Amino acid sequence: MTSGHDIGRYDPFEDTGDWPFRDAPPKPDEREPADEIPAIEHRSAEDTELDVAVEVEETPPVSESTYDELPAALEMHSEADQLPELEPDPVEVEPEAEPEPEPEPSPMVAATPVVEEITDAEIVVVEEPEAEQEGAQEGLPVQHAPGTLTIPPGVDVLAGGPHGFRRNVAVVVSRFNGDITTGLLESALIALRDCNVAEDAITVVPVPGAFELPLSALALAKTRRFSCVVALGCIIRGETPHFDLIASEAASGLQLAAIETGIPVAFGVITTETREQAEQRLERGGEAARTALEMADLFSHVRTRAAAS
Repeated sequence: MTSGHDIGRYDPFEDTGDWPFRDAPPKPDEREPADEIPAIEHRSAEDTELDVAVEVEETPPVSESTYDELPAALEMHSEADQLPELEPDPVEVEPEAEPEPEPEPSPMVAATPVVEEITDAEIVVVEEPEAEQEGAQEGLPVQHAPGTLTIPPGVDVLAGGPHGFRRNVAVVVSRFNGDITTGLLESALIALRDCNVAEDAITVVPVPGAFELPLSALALAKTRRFSCVVALGCIIRGETPHFDLIASEAASGLQLAAIETGIPVAFGVITTETREQAEQRLERGGEAARTALEMADLFSHVRTRAAAS
């Protein structure tokens, strides 16, 4: 019999059947072997397509009777598929709108002249006749008006002429473009002889180019040994502005030499676009020589009249 002392007493070690760890999972070494997890197989897209192609059911072979019936079946199918031709719907064409009448121009606009268009058939080219002049070359247009100066009677005229008797002449000529300047020199010498200039009274001074003509002409004029100076040169246009610079300086320099010394300096420098044009103007050397002699004769008359008055 249990004593009252033992009633209600709890024994922590008593096996009452509700031991909290009785149903605890066994230790790792006591566990039952678990089911193996199958490994995941990695498959490429090509293997997947191959499997799908294999799983497709093969088409049963076609018998010979099927081939015999195929043309008839195709013909029936094509006749059934043919669609009736449809007529296009009529398209309504809108009538063209009448152009609106142009408003009448105002008085200011009406006063402005209207330029009408000219077609190729209406263009008329009027060729002006070329003036005839002495020494004009065939195919070259005339750039100045022909004719002679007419002086009314009753006025005092003091003029000179291309007279070379007892006159010393200096001819300064450029070596540049020598083929052309040689022709200019020959033309000038012929003109000087025709004007009665003696052979020993002609002095030819060659210089490198047209740019050196003014300084040479100035030096010759300052000696006072020559009645006149003839400057000969040729400048042909090239691809650079060099042509314009040389031509301008040569012209102004020769004029300055004549003004500073009072000795006539004739400008016999030809300026052309091409060599062909230069070859057609070789007579300019003779013209420059006659011009120099005429101015020398004029200055002689001026001095004579000035001395007589």
